[in-house]
Amino acid sequence: MKKQVAVIGLGRFGRSMVKELTRIGHDVMAIDIDPQRINEVTDEVVHAVQADAMDEQVLRSIGIRNFDIVIVSIGHNIQSNILTTIILKEMGVERVIAKAQNSLHGKVLEKLGIDQVIYPERDMAIKLTLSLSFKNILDHIDLSPEYSIMEMVAPIAFVGKTLASLGVRNKWGVTILAIRRGEEIIVSPNAAQVINAGDILVALGKSKNLGKICDM
Repeated sequence: MKKQVAVIGLGRFGRSMVKELTRIGHDVMAIDIDPQRINEVTDEVVHAVQADAMDEQVLRSIGIRNFDIVIVSIGHNIQSNILTTIILKEMGVERVIAKAQNSLHGKVLEKLGIDQVIYPERDMAIKLTLSLSFKNILDHIDLSPEYSIMEMVAPIAFVGKTLASLGVRNKWGVTILAIRRGEEIIVSPNAAQVINAGDILVALGKSKNLGKICDM
């Protein structure tokens, strides 16, 4: 469903968010204090506003409270990041997501009652480590320190076999949530589903067990 999203701070991460959100069809407002950065995204977004995000009156004037999601991607100035987050929460923005520079910064944001804290550098390092460690992994989402969801290319050992015969749930406690086969998405595949070469598996389970499967 299309959402109204504001991105505050147009560094590398903010620019990437703007492009991806626009690509998938959301209405995006880009906000930054630097006029050059605003000029660079004017043609990519619904609105591009040069503004100091710590100025509450300016945020009110652009209707920031009406947005479904506001992403605070200010990275170079932790104080600005935190103060902007406080202002947004006090204004009653429905959902506030903020980028954290480190774990201490993230803890402060969590104490402020922010809806979601993201760690782009840490998450990229984790993804790179996984891709180097396991040859078949494409992407992953951490659900807890122990469990995650991984997207992986079906191991060669799986090809031509059914989920029942593979017994991934009994052997490893892993659940195959979906199979992507070209443009087709098979959601909640049944036990009789045969795995084809090139299938992309979306699997849920303990990270260490998912890693074993990825490396088969």
